[in-house]
Amino acid sequence: MNRFAIGLTTLFVTMVAVTSRADEKKDGWVQLFNGKDLTGWKVYPKGTGNWKVKDGILIGSGPVSHLFSERGDYENFHFRIEAKINDGGNSGQYFRTQFGPGFPKGYEAQINATHRDPQRTGGLYGLVKVLKAPHKPDEWFTQEVIAKGNHIIIKVNGKVTTDFVDKNHRYKKGHFAIQQHDPKSVIQIRKIEVKELPPGD
Repeated sequence: MNRFAIGLTTLFVTMVAVTSRADEKKDGWVQLFNGKDLTGWKVYPKGTGNWKVKDGILIGSGPVSHLFSERGDYENFHFRIEAKINDGGNSGQYFRTQFGPGFPKGYEAQINATHRDPQRTGGLYGLVKVLKAPHKPDEWFTQEVIAKGNHIIIKVNGKVTTDFVDKNHRYKKGHFAIQQHDPKSVIQIRKIEVKELPPGD
């Protein structure tokens, strides 16, 4: 390949990269997991929980634990993850939750394909029950939470599984969190991202 061709190739690659960055900024999505370490995340109390990053995948295992976002003022947003849960495992995608011990106060988009708890992925734990899992264990899926005011929508693989208006507006703002439910559970996540939204009606 001559210098002219190499120059054109370099220019093309640069233009694609710049366009991609511009599109990402325009779309408003912010990546919350860097694929390398736990930067931007923390557990309660500090130093507990078996959380690690391996080959670009966030893995939670061991005793019950919750991994919280550093920020705790998320209010209206589109919160999306790509995850998989093992056979018999249980996890959750928490939002507007409080940083603290035990099972934290906040909303939980359930993650569960075959655990003994009958509430499956796509439900809003304790408020909207999904009793048939929309994915198999050990299978990657996408779960999205759209929260505007007291209106909450949950989608799994693009399909709406929960559309709920919380008349009590229990939780208005807080952290995001990922749940590690019990020693038999292994949750794996390869993408966590958020697009913040204006206030709901």
